[in-house]
This record gives sequence, structure tokens and C-alpha cells, in this order.
Amino acid sequence: MPSTAYLTRRQSLETYFNRTAAKTWEQLTSDAPVSKIRQTVREGRDRMRDTLLSWLPADMDGKSLLDAGCGTGALAVAAALRGADVTAVDVAESLVKVAADRAPAMLGPGRLRFLVGDMLDPSHGAFDHAVAMDSLIHYKSADIVRALASLAPRLRGSILFTFAPRTPALTAMHAVGQLFPRSDRSPAIEPVSEAALRRAIAEEPAFAAWRVGRVARVQSGFYTSTAMELCRR
Repeated sequence: MPSTAYLTRRQSLETYFNRTAAKTWEQLTSDAPVSKIRQTVREGRDRMRDTLLSWLPADMDGKSLLDAGCGTGALAVAAALRGADVTAVDVAESLVKVAADRAPAMLGPGRLRFLVGDMLDPSHGAFDHAVAMDSLIHYKSADIVRALASLAPRLRGSILFTFAPRTPALTAMHAVGQLFPRSDRSPAIEPVSEAALRRAIAEEPAFAAWRVGRVARVQSGFYTSTAMELCRR
């Protein structure tokens, strides 16, 4: 069951992306001109998405995928075009609407469905793979592991997720962000120690039959994120 901290942060993310940042993220994830700072974020996200997609099978015909925190849907569409049956979920209705509007009509609801709600909801079903790209970066290490552990019993293959690595630069940015008025803050990113995260995964009973696979960091200007793969043994 999600912790109180997870539920509280999820509510703040829903509010932020539905009200404060809906237009910003719609623009950021499009081809529209953006500032130099946001361009580095766009390029970093593109590289991270390509990295995660490269860790999935090239041919996903007959495979199912949960896109946990799908945002405006670019990864979900790419996986569906490979043949996957994709369930893409996000807590922000505004982002899901953009994703559905952008999805190629040829995919149809049988190949790709977008849902508004909690990405951890067990009613979404079981899958071969799950991807959580930058949807867990707002949570502390313990909540990340709890979230992943809740998905593990419903997955037959792999879990791919990202976290914000604990680096001096990210820690400084996090501290500076707390100085802004509360109304101007975006949901805080939680820098996480990779070593601590690995230990927590190793100690989590739900991952007794899992192992850590590939790990890759993407850094592009104001974007820094680390991808990690969990695979069944």
C-alpha cells in the first residue's frame, strides 16, 4: 500500500501538472521553440527516453507495457509502434489529454490506451514490462522502492525507472529551489544515492527474485537523471 508521503506528493504533482505547468509541459514536449535552459531539458529527456526504449525488445509484438507516469505520451507511442499493447497512466488529466490528442490514430484503443489515475493501481492489470520515466524522481528512496515493489508481482519481465542521482549540483539546485515562494515552486526533486537505492532494493522481499541490470545516467544542462533496470532472475 502506498505510504502517506507518497500519497501527499502524488496530490501535489497532480495539482502542479494540471494547473501550474500544463502549458509549459505541453510546449516542452513538442517541437515548439523554448528557452535555452528548457532546450537542455528537452534534449535530456529525449536521450533518456531513447535509452529506456533501447532496453526494451526491438519487436514487442504480443508484449504488454505499463507506462507509469506517461506524461504527454512519447514513450508510450514509440512502444506501441513496436507492437506493444500499452497502458499509459498519469495522474495529470491535462497531460493525458495532450497524449491522447497526439497519438497516431492508426494505433487505436486496442494497442494504446491512456488513463488518468494512480500509476500503481493494481486494476491496471499485469504486464510484461513497466517503464517509469522521471515519474519517481519526486519521491524519497524508501517510497521509490515501495512503489516499485507494488508493481513487481504484476510484471513478467522488467521494470525500467529513473531517479535523480545525488550529485553536488542537484543537491545545490534543490536547496536553492526551497528559497522560492511556495506558490512558485515546482514539486521538489528528491536526490537519491544509487548505493542506498541498491541496498534498499536488495533488502526488499518483493525483489527476492529480481536483480539490478543496466544503469545509465543522462546529463544535459539542467537535466540530470539516472535510469536503472530491474530484471527477473
